[in-house]
Amino acid sequence: MRCCPTNYDRWVELATFELPAKKVPPPHRWRLMRPRAANTPIPVATVAIRIGAIDPTPGEPVVPAHAFVCLRREG
Repeated sequence: MRCCPTNYDRWVELATFELPAKKVPPPHRWRLMRPRAANTPIPVATVAIRIGAIDPTPGEPVVPAHAFVCLRREG
């Protein structure tokens, strides 16, 4: 599990691995982005962004929320 800041000033706990999008329900799909500072190619942080408006293709890798991984193991 890793904690990442989101693009809306919150924190989310994410799994440390990726899964195909077809195996993760839409509310638990995240992507990690590395924004760059102005006028430099150097990434300044890692930010978690929830996948929402455009659905990924079924085979596209997404980072599942940690809560989804825990629920999947219990069931």
